[in-house]
Parts: sequence; structure tokens; C-alpha cells
Amino acid sequence: MLHFTSDADIERIARGVIDRSLPKREWTHAAHFAAALWLLARSDMDPMREMPTLIRAYNEATGVANTDTSGYHETITLGSLRAAQAWLETRRDRPLHESLTDLLACEFGRSDWLLAYWSKPVLFSVVARRSWVEPDRRPLPF
Repeated sequence: MLHFTSDADIERIARGVIDRSLPKREWTHAAHFAAALWLLARSDMDPMREMPTLIRAYNEATGVANTDTSGYHETITLGSLRAAQAWLETRRDRPLHESLTDLLACEFGRSDWLLAYWSKPVLFSVVARRSWVEPDRRPLPF
């Protein structure tokens, strides 16, 4: 996991995804959340609409195919954006990198957090990869 010590670190990740210059090895779980928080903190962007397009384009630019079995995943992306948005709403007064560090240290920052809400068969289905699928275990708290 990358360690973010400033908001500039987060902006570098986000801008690297936007302009497709971020080295593929840096597109980690933490970097996904960094980009998400940066987009969510901006009033001139609509992350729920823009993040899917950004991830698909970034994947293609780095040689990752967006298929029914790899690349972009709609339910994971939108669920994670909802978690990040709820997290950020209670921490608007804190530096973004501190909010990210705290998010990554909590339940919703874990890479497997979605499995508390979706079963593996549902979450990793083609339907969930292509479009939003509501949780089948319990509703999201946000």
C-alpha cells in the first residue's frame, strides 16, 4: 500500500488516472480510494458519473481489458465511492490525506469490505461487473 503524507500525493494519483500517466504498479487499492476522495472533494466533478469512465480509460491505457471477467467493475466501484463519500462527509475539515489514511485503516478501507454486504457469487457475477447490483447480504449503511 502506498503511504500518503500530503494532499499533493493524492492529487498526483488522481491526475495520473485522469491523464493515464500513473504507472500501473501504483494503481493499488489505496490509490483507487485516493482518486475517489480527490474527485469527491472537488465541486466541479461528479465522481459517480466520471469515475467509471476514468477507470475504464485508465485500464485500456495500461493494457487491462475491460471484459466480463477483468478490468472495470461497476458494483465495486460505485459501492466503494458510496463508502468514500460517506467517510469524507464527516471529515471535510481534515486534510484529504488524513481522511484517506483513516479510511484505509477502517472496515470500509479493507479490500474485502464489500463481502460483508454482497455474497461472492453475486459480487463477482457478470451482472455486477457490468451494472450496479444491490447488496444481497445486508443493505449498505450509507
